[in-house]
Amino acid sequence: MFKGQLLTKIVYLLAITLAFVIGCQGPKGDPVNPKENPVTEQKNTNLKIATLAGGCFWCIEADLEKLAGVAKVISGYTGGSQENPTYEEVSAGGTGHVEAVQVYYDPDRISYEQLLDVFWRHIDPTDPGGQFVDRGSQYRSVIFYHDEEQKRNAENSKESLNKSGRFSKPVATEIKAFSRFFPAEDYHQDYYKKNPLRYQYYRHGSGRDQFLKKAWEKEPAAPEKAGKYQKSAPAELRKKLTPLQYKVTQEEGTEPPFNNEYWNNKKEGIYVDIVSGEPLFSSLDKYDSGTGWPSFSRPLEPKNIVEREDRKLFSRRTEVRSKHGDSHLGHVFPDGPPPTGLRYCLNSAALRFISKEELETAGYGDYRKLFPPK
Repeated sequence: MFKGQLLTKIVYLLAITLAFVIGCQGPKGDPVNPKENPVTEQKNTNLKIATLAGGCFWCIEADLEKLAGVAKVISGYTGGSQENPTYEEVSAGGTGHVEAVQVYYDPDRISYEQLLDVFWRHIDPTDPGGQFVDRGSQYRSVIFYHDEEQKRNAENSKESLNKSGRFSKPVATEIKAFSRFFPAEDYHQDYYKKNPLRYQYYRHGSGRDQFLKKAWEKEPAAPEKAGKYQKSAPAELRKKLTPLQYKVTQEEGTEPPFNNEYWNNKKEGIYVDIVSGEPLFSSLDKYDSGTGWPSFSRPLEPKNIVEREDRKLFSRRTEVRSKHGDSHLGHVFPDGPPPTGLRYCLNSAALRFISKEELETAGYGDYRKLFPPK
């Protein structure tokens, strides 16, 4: 994303220049009028809206759209007074607007408080002057509340983060009343899916992920979860796992397609790590990708998923591992179905399926509400 303010960051000059050359801004001279890209009415009338700003909306959209319970995320502009602003006008810094996203979410699957918890973990909340290499008030972090309940939850969440001692500086993220939202030009929507290489190039060069890793890598486990999901010693794992399960999870192996336990499983329930038992994916997000491996559009618990760059086999892919068990699960690709456009292609040998009828007795009763009686 080429933005004038980035030129002050000499260390990123080459990355930003290249991004400009290959067209990271999208089609030049032919922007889509925001009026022609309205937010479509949601069929699920139970969906609620959260409006959040955290710098580059490409990144915030990509991070939040992966969450279970999120129907879709729209990139756009809000907070200023100018009608129908364009990207060029907002990025120049004279409109009063910020780059932001509107999140359409199902409160029965993910709460507003949980959205905020994820939001904090994908921004630098202590920076009042922008986010990472994107400088200026148009890139500052803001929570725009839609009602008094959201305002109260946002203030409580911000206060908790301040008191946590996570950051040495105070949280600078503003909390403001929502007014109007203008969807961004079409080429900005789902940019991470339409232009995955350019998006990854920008994101890495921005320093966002490097900051987040440093800020959150030493996060202690929540008290109620401490010790719940653990990885056994190698000798114990060899006794516990089949040879194929061990090869897949511990040696990054791959099982054969169409000849594994869950590729065609259509039962309702959740999938957990065969090593640690931590919840990973749900049948609600499972689909037939035609590959012969179990495939999902998003995780059930994103906090239990770790993504790493994989350069094996003379290609560049994104490996998926479990957080607590550190098991190799498979890979994620940007060719999946809506609403995320992602395909988490996994090995059955890394998973254990727990049907909805077994959730209570297996210790996963909190997920029973995902599967109401029909």
